[in-house]
Amino acid sequence: MCENLLNFNKKTKNGAAKICLLYNIRMDYLKNKFDIIVVGAGHAGCEAALSCARLGMKVLLCTLNVDNIALQPCNPAVGGPAKSTLVREIDALGGVMGEVTDATYLQMKVLNSSKGPAVRALRAQSDKAEYTRFMRNLIESNENIYLKQCCITELKADNGRIVGAVDEFGIEYTTKAVVLTTGTSLEGRIFVGLRSYRAGRLGEKAAIGLSDSLHKLGIETKKLKTGTPARVDKRTIDYSKMTIQPGDEELSFFSFKPNRPIRRTYPCYLTRTTEETHEIIRANLDKSPMFQGLIHGVGPRYCPSIEDKIVRFASNPSHHIFIEPEGLGTYETYIQGFSTSLPADVQVRMIRSLPGLENAHIIKPAYAVEYDYVPAVQTTHSLMSKKIKGLFFGGQINGTSGYEEAAAQGLIAGINAYNYVNGSDMLELQRSSSYTGTLIDDLVTKDIQDPYRMLTSRSEYRLLLRQDNADERLTAIGHKIGLIDDAQFERFNNKQKLINVEKERLEGVKISPTEEVNEILAKYEEHIDRGIRAAELLKRPNITYKVLQELDAHTKELNIPREVYEQIEVIVKYDGYIKRQEEQVDQAGKLEKFKIPENIDYSKIEHISSETKEKLAKIQPKTLAQAARIGGVKPADISILMVMLDRNTIAKK
Repeated sequence: MCENLLNFNKKTKNGAAKICLLYNIRMDYLKNKFDIIVVGAGHAGCEAALSCARLGMKVLLCTLNVDNIALQPCNPAVGGPAKSTLVREIDALGGVMGEVTDATYLQMKVLNSSKGPAVRALRAQSDKAEYTRFMRNLIESNENIYLKQCCITELKADNGRIVGAVDEFGIEYTTKAVVLTTGTSLEGRIFVGLRSYRAGRLGEKAAIGLSDSLHKLGIETKKLKTGTPARVDKRTIDYSKMTIQPGDEELSFFSFKPNRPIRRTYPCYLTRTTEETHEIIRANLDKSPMFQGLIHGVGPRYCPSIEDKIVRFASNPSHHIFIEPEGLGTYETYIQGFSTSLPADVQVRMIRSLPGLENAHIIKPAYAVEYDYVPAVQTTHSLMSKKIKGLFFGGQINGTSGYEEAAAQGLIAGINAYNYVNGSDMLELQRSSSYTGTLIDDLVTKDIQDPYRMLTSRSEYRLLLRQDNADERLTAIGHKIGLIDDAQFERFNNKQKLINVEKERLEGVKISPTEEVNEILAKYEEHIDRGIRAAELLKRPNITYKVLQELDAHTKELNIPREVYEQIEVIVKYDGYIKRQEEQVDQAGKLEKFKIPENIDYSKIEHISSETKEKLAKIQPKTLAQAARIGGVKPADISILMVMLDRNTIAKK
């Protein structure tokens, strides 16, 4: 058929070739043959599938429920400390989480706005249903993605390489790569009090069988636990007894793309636990599956259940509870900070002890879920399995917690699945380049004991890795990969030029100590006795770019975009600190130059403990810098390795 089409007419050769290609794709689909299979359509799976598809791969996206694509099973919110930086990094690389959040927000708020730029963070309250619909539309409008509701129960490998997968119905699929993004579904079990049943999320079945398949491939799994609070009918809430938590009037956004929609925003509310709440919880700890040893997986350290808070922080008279809307098309309201696995009847009493919730009606009970995950020390920095080529992992299956962490991993896993199939070099981000690089490095070099959450304190370079400069750090990479188009890349370059030009201009603008100038400065508790350059004045804590606009008419006339002048503020104010951290990066980079050969036999290295040898052999660091970050590896061990590498002339390339 293809040959006939190509010979049909020389003038229509390109069209015939296209028809031929489409015919071959159709035939491959009918044969269940795909370039890449993505298992799971949560935040990781969607980023993985979309990145592969946009790069030209034919993708089968398998999910347990096609109506729950990119579902937010916990709080319907995106961003927050460190997490906002991840979202902007995803956007800079060509992912979609920022775009979807900007299109579906109920509230936008910059947290820690009075603090330094390293900890400032944008947070959005999302419309849960809209978020899912928007993401599903992106998935279904991509002609390279084939969406299917099924459970993958078996992976096929040949000679250490992925060759296919099998679903619950016994249907076999041929593929070159698989990305696993199973979330909490993998052998998931839900707990409400002392009752439990198999499920990944409330109302969804668990993914059964895949763990056994992984074990047969030599891949280890362990258990983790997480949970989510109850949902309450907003019509039964008395908001007058709570403190209103409005969003920002001047909106910020996650995506660097233009033309972001301006939507009406809605408030959240704050209430607190009472002594009655604490008494109810303490009196029912014997009904808690966690305290009774029924749950063996470790829960997230930085997001404990309310009963855990009451026990661990017994001296605290109350704890903050945030009341957050789930969407405009639902009465469901999220009770932030009140996750629990206590029985449903006890939950009613607990919630009704909170001010403003005395008459609350619970739509969905809180629950805990225990699930299988794959310790990420079994993967490389590309998120590909060390044992099975073409098998990638992203999201909670790697031992993380959070939509943003999942999406970042899914994007990298998807990009590298494409690279693997295409025979290209893997994308491995450095710690100094991004929070995404820090996240992945922590996962693959440290033995994670509880669900990992990205925090600003995780990064030693947090002043360089801010949410405002994610595009500066990663857009060029996204463009090189092919996920950032030329138009967006041009906008980015124009923005960087404007930053540099305006920063240089401010170095030459002189502010004179006139009476009018000092009257304006007095409003900000500042004063000048001599002429001063605008850039120098901007370094003062109370002076912002907006103040410079008041002082200098030309600066105001330029009408520099907010995203530009805010970045200029950071660069100018923190110039000394930024340069110091850049020097730290340079110093750390020296250890990155010491490459460790893949075939090294750690057991033969003298003067290193057996425990250290086991850790090094398990994780297989590529550089001395990576080896130094492995938990339990001492500086003396690194010195010995450095000497050994020097002796074998394997270093400083």
